Amino acid sequence: MARPEASKGISSVLSTLQVLEVVAQRQPIGVSELARVTGMPKSSVHRCLVTLREAGWLRIVDPERVAWGVTSKPLDIGLIGSGEQSLRDVARPHIEALRDATNETVHLTIRDGASLTIILREDCQQAVRTYVEIGTRAPMHATSCGLAVLAKLDDDEAESVLNRGLDRYTGGTQTSLVQVRQEIRRTRARGFAVNDKSWWRPEVCAIGAAVVNSLGRPVGALAISVPASRFDRDNIAGYGEHAVKTATAISESLISH
Repeated sequence: MARPEASKGISSVLSTLQVLEVVAQRQPIGVSELARVTGMPKSSVHRCLVTLREAGWLRIVDPERVAWGVTSKPLDIGLIGSGEQSLRDVARPHIEALRDATNETVHLTIRDGASLTIILREDCQQAVRTYVEIGTRAPMHATSCGLAVLAKLDDDEAESVLNRGLDRYTGGTQTSLVQVRQEIRRTRARGFAVNDKSWWRPEVCAIGAAVVNSLGRPVGALAISVPASRFDRDNIAGYGEHAVKTATAISESLISH
């Protein structure tokens, strides 16, 4: 029979892991919302947050609201465990070169089931630029990276992803299966995805291209992320060419790595 102190210790660990999972899913998030979602007292939630911060897993990402988010540590461990750490390492110089060529922020995502996780961001030097936290999960149907990945899947597999739900994030989000299917076809035809209506984040447009493995299966995607105020439709073809060229180079490097 387990000793009372041992059972208490296990319960504490489980509570801490629960807090970590909820923060990862809902970041940025404050103590009050965490307490509501987990059903734990605020004092217990706060103790878990402090423990995770001291361990390097969480940090305060919004000081004004005291909202918490994950650091890159759990992402790094997950990538190493899944063998995908090499994707970020191989892609980094290519992503940096793409940022320099376009003078826009570039994101790299890895496929995680029916969603994506941002694993690398190279910021441009523009005074106004886009930003998203490393480790953030991104939807397939509402991002250029997601559409680029869906376009590389066969119809049945793409449908299985879409059937999990098409949540709305902005006024421009496509929540109709017909619309998303049409966008997948357009992406397949031109070789890259175009988000020119701020599907996921307000006032953010993007051009995405998929990264594939040796079997041609999409393992992730990259996106050139541009503030809507600076997005020029006349530049779409040029952005697309840069994105596809870079994604191809990453795919080839990943295969030979």
